[in-house]
Amino acid sequence: MPEYDFILPAPMCRLGACFSGDALTRLDFLPADTAVSTQLNAPARRLARELDAYWQDPAHAFNLPFVPHGTPFQLRVWHALMAIPAGQTTTYGALAKRLGTAARAVGQACGSNPLPIFIPCHRVLAANGLGGFMHSSNGAPLGVKTWLLAHERRPD
Repeated sequence: MPEYDFILPAPMCRLGACFSGDALTRLDFLPADTAVSTQLNAPARRLARELDAYWQDPAHAFNLPFVPHGTPFQLRVWHALMAIPAGQTTTYGALAKRLGTAARAVGQACGSNPLPIFIPCHRVLAANGLGGFMHSSNGAPLGVKTWLLAHERRPD
């Protein structure tokens, strides 16, 4: 497991956060029984406020500096993911067609996303179902994806 700067609570799990200065660089879903950080610095408090706003309103526009590290292709896919509005989904195939690439390549980029929620890879589905999440096709990761999709589809 990576060493996290802070571990924050979330409704469905815990979130391990890594920062470079004030910028968020990694956000991982952790088991719900993972101990949370008791002391937060200014960037971690800001992240906690941003996430609280998202838990209250899935359409919340994040205003926190974040820097995803990836290949040029991954960055292109992640940029496209950020254009998918909360409560809406697309498929790996549709996104691949828009980007001029293969659905499997889009799926691999989604699975390697270091900043889920901020870069909403959970909004991408398979043509015939939920698809994968975090390079997994079953278990806890799909539970997180299902929770996030339900959260974003809630009635106002």
